[in-house]
Parts: sequence; structure tokens; C-alpha cells
Amino acid sequence: MSIGLIGKKIGMTRIFTDNGDSFPVTVLDVSNNRVSQIKKIETDGYSAIQVTYGERRANRLNKPILGHLAKAGVEAGAVIKEFRVESEQLNNIQPGTEIGLDMFKVGQKIDVTSNSIGKGFAGTIKRHNFSSNRASHGNSKSHNVPGSISMAQDPGRVFPGKKMSGRLGGEKCTVQNLEILRIDTERDLIHLKGTVPGAKTSIVVIKPGVKTKGKKA
Repeated sequence: MSIGLIGKKIGMTRIFTDNGDSFPVTVLDVSNNRVSQIKKIETDGYSAIQVTYGERRANRLNKPILGHLAKAGVEAGAVIKEFRVESEQLNNIQPGTEIGLDMFKVGQKIDVTSNSIGKGFAGTIKRHNFSSNRASHGNSKSHNVPGSISMAQDPGRVFPGKKMSGRLGGEKCTVQNLEILRIDTERDLIHLKGTVPGAKTSIVVIKPGVKTKGKKA
């Protein structure tokens, strides 16, 4: 349980090191994260920090949300997200406080959550990354098809969850252990090594990594 940030995917570029190495990076904008509510065990049953990000016109929000944000004294945001934290982390945080990149450092591993790009209806091979059938030696009209699904007279039906054709992408997913290569505190930008789910301008949530490769208990 730790505080995170809400941001927006700007796009991808590359960073060159002093040794001449080139790394692909994803640029995220995490500016203007402000605390909209503090939840404590005594009043809410659990401890958490509610954070809002972005800007949104007041006429686009309903009155309960507007009143909730006005009570905290923060500007209306486009996204609201809660982060479960320990009770001790709530001591120095008040509603309206802006959260920046101070909690992260270069070289740290973080987890990024976002909605992946929707690709519509896809076949079984592409959707589940299966291996297609051979392209020659007697194969006729059966190159990129799933083949038998083993649902004949017994059991006589298709089991729920069977990996078949269907909608691909457009789902919430998390990429773990992305390394921070650069932090631009002036423009509130963070550069992550590798790719992040989602298209440009999509909303992302970043948190400190819950596990690291090779870490022993």
C-alpha cells in the first residue's frame, strides 16, 4: 500500500546514455495531482488518499462531485483515484495538497496501470498468441485457424472461458517493474524504460513496484 500518481501518456521517444546506448522510453505527464479527500480508519473504516488529476469543466460534473471537490478546495478534475496507504502516511497530508514526483527517483522500479488499445474482433491465433499450422506439406485451407476445440459428443458443449475468437484489447492491464530513466521536475514529466499500455493521451496510474525481479523473501 503506497501513494501513487495519476498521469497521461504523452508518447514515446529515446534516450541516449553517455556510453552511446539507446533506450526506448515512454513519456508520462503527472502534473497537478492534488489530494481531494483523506480517508481514515475512524471515519471510513480504512486509510486511503483520494487524488484527482487533470481539468474538467464544472458543467460536465454532477453536483455531488462538485460539492465533494469544493469541500476539499481543489479544482474539478477529470479523474479521481484512491490509493490505500498506512495510517502513518496520512499525518502530513491535507486535502488540497499537491503531490509531485518527489516520491520517485531515477532507477526505481514502478508499476503502471492503464487501458490497452482496443483492436476489435480478432481471431484465435492473434488473440491468444497461438502458433499457426504449417504452411505447406498437405495443409489446405487450414493455415491460421485454431483447429479442433475438443468439444464433441463428450462434453457436448463449449466450456466457459475457452480460448477462442473474440474482442481483443481495450482492457485494464498493469505492466510491472518499469525502470525510471529520467525525471523532469520542471515540466512534471517522467521517462520510463519500455512501453506502457494504452494510446497517446490515455490515463495511466503509476505506483511503486510491488515486486522486483530476483528479489528473495
